[in-house]
Amino acid sequence: MSNNELPSQALLTDPVRNPSSAAEPVRTKRAFLLILLTLLVPGSAQIVAGDRRIGRIALRVTLGAWLLAVLALVLLFTNRTLLINIITNPVASLLIVLVLAALAVGWLLLFVNTLRLIRPVLLPARVRPAVVISLVLAMVLSSGSLGYAAYLLNVSRNAIGSIFAGGPAIDPVDGRYNFLMMGGDAGADRTGRRPDSLSVLSVDAKSGQTAIISVPRNLQNAQFSEGSPMRKIYPDGYNCGDECLINAINTEVTNEHKDLYPGVADPGAQATLEAVSGTLGITVQAYVLVDMDGFAKLIDAMGGIRIKAGGWVPISGPMVDEANGIHGMPDGWIPAGDQKLNGFQALWYGRSREFVDDYARIQRQQCVQQAMLKQLDPATLLAKFEDIANAGTKVVDSNISSSQLGSFVDLAMKAKGQDIKRLTIGPPDFDASFSTVPDFDVIHDRVRKLLASASPESSPAAAPADTLLQPGSLPGSGLSAAGAAAAPVAGLPATTPAPSPSSSDFTPVTTTPEGEPITEAMLNQFKREGNEQAIRDLVATNGQCAPL
Repeated sequence: MSNNELPSQALLTDPVRNPSSAAEPVRTKRAFLLILLTLLVPGSAQIVAGDRRIGRIALRVTLGAWLLAVLALVLLFTNRTLLINIITNPVASLLIVLVLAALAVGWLLLFVNTLRLIRPVLLPARVRPAVVISLVLAMVLSSGSLGYAAYLLNVSRNAIGSIFAGGPAIDPVDGRYNFLMMGGDAGADRTGRRPDSLSVLSVDAKSGQTAIISVPRNLQNAQFSEGSPMRKIYPDGYNCGDECLINAINTEVTNEHKDLYPGVADPGAQATLEAVSGTLGITVQAYVLVDMDGFAKLIDAMGGIRIKAGGWVPISGPMVDEANGIHGMPDGWIPAGDQKLNGFQALWYGRSREFVDDYARIQRQQCVQQAMLKQLDPATLLAKFEDIANAGTKVVDSNISSSQLGSFVDLAMKAKGQDIKRLTIGPPDFDASFSTVPDFDVIHDRVRKLLASASPESSPAAAPADTLLQPGSLPGSGLSAAGAAAAPVAGLPATTPAPSPSSSDFTPVTTTPEGEPITEAMLNQFKREGNEQAIRDLVATNGQCAPL
């Protein structure tokens, strides 16, 4: 036998490349081995049992993909912001989607080729179903996972393009990013959206420590920030009478003063941002305006939120006396105690103000916000990603630049689990009448001290963790809790403030003073009788709330 014949002779007797000469057990083991090789090292099955040229190309692609995966892992631990910015960049994300899709198709074709190499006809009949099932499962695990990742990334890419702006990045001011969160209805009958809720999320640019400042929608004489075009019309503040509430600025500017904001996508939202900035004495750099319907869909996409409710909250029926703000029979009630709220319930929980004042509603809104931040964990995000992304497109408007999403997502991850400070420009932090005649020097001082307590350099003892800043708890305030109760000064509460809405040490009110359980039937009966005072007494604590 010549030397030239040896390789071909060896090829004929090699059970891996020529299984027809092998015993049945060997052919069975070979089939499962080729599937495993294609799953773990794509291209290796072709190297050992098929077309080596195809195998070498596939191995090079596999090694390149592994290198990119290792690089991404390194960035995850060393420069997470850069990694997220790459993934959220419109061009880079499109390229990643195309690469993932190509890899998924390529891997799928390798499995098809592997099935040809296995030659199922040579396998025992009893083994063939197991081999086919194993190959299909391996295809789903590998190629299917890459394809699904490409799909999710494309969903994310479309959502980001729909929600966020393409403008320049913003810089922190005094080491913080300040975002104005506005919630309002986008009904067809409304021209210029009136925000039903206004709150500023102030985030430390390094640590992610967060403070929430709520501004009542009925605040009067709002001050516009330096440089605001609206100062030409209202140099002394938005002080045109009882109708000039801070939430009316959006509508007025949209309808009457668009010309003051040339080139601005949403002049009303921008003017409201400037009013909140001037009122609080800080620079608010960006805003997010959320439609209420979108908010409900987002909660549903998350699978609901869990809260501890201090009192019963009505789902209000239609208005029957608009002048006095009286509704008809409630459409339902959210009970006191531990609750899991769906989107519709959460919307009403943060929206309802029947039988209580606006400040109870603000406390509940803060609680809902915190519950969302606390409960939107990575597992929930991954499991419900598509629904959450699609619901997110209901965010009506935002001037946050998509180029900074990496930085802000990184900050959000740092903020998770940290204490959140709160301040409300109204009860329980200020007297109920304070929003009508506000003292802006006092507001600026309280905001400054709040943000100082929500910075990494602040002492843990500076203020109670995750609570409202109470009078007397502020360094240098000169007021004790007793002193504040005895002598109200500059809009501070005349009575001891209500328990913090975030504190979980309150007891939900579930019975009447006589010990009878409060029920929906009882509350509805009082409503039928016109005894609204009895309802007010029973639901007075519904501003108390804590996320679970």
